[in-house]
Amino acid sequence: MSEVEMASRSALYTTEILRLAASLNEPHQLEREDGRAELRSPTCGSRVSLAVQLDGEGRVAALSQQVHACAFGQSSAALMEQGAVGRSAAEVGQALAGLTGWLGGSEAEPGWGLAALAPARSRKSRHGAILLPFRALVAAIEAAGHG
Repeated sequence: MSEVEMASRSALYTTEILRLAASLNEPHQLEREDGRAELRSPTCGSRVSLAVQLDGEGRVAALSQQVHACAFGQSSAALMEQGAVGRSAAEVGQALAGLTGWLGGSEAEPGWGLAALAPARSRKSRHGAILLPFRALVAAIEAAGHG
């Protein structure tokens, strides 16, 4: 790897990105699994398998996910996991729409701490991995009959 490639990679994977990626929880058994989704990004091959438990109002009570992705995909999954509990299908859908717009160039802050992923905005090859955890959560909620 050339010095330019190494410098570019180090600028892309900031300490914050690596810290977030390392903070992703291990998959675990839920008390009750209401919905499940397994998605793969065709652009980068990242995969997320996500199970969700909903409360009586259809809000996320707990989730467990297995993530096979780059540091950006893992970071996005960690941020999604941290912000998902208590959220409705509509709120998760809004977060996905906001993140999609932000990655596409919108100046509107995406929320959920996702601004930490800013180094990847110019790297379209990373967008699929970043969006995947949110898409998987939306799909799991829909599989549970909500959304």
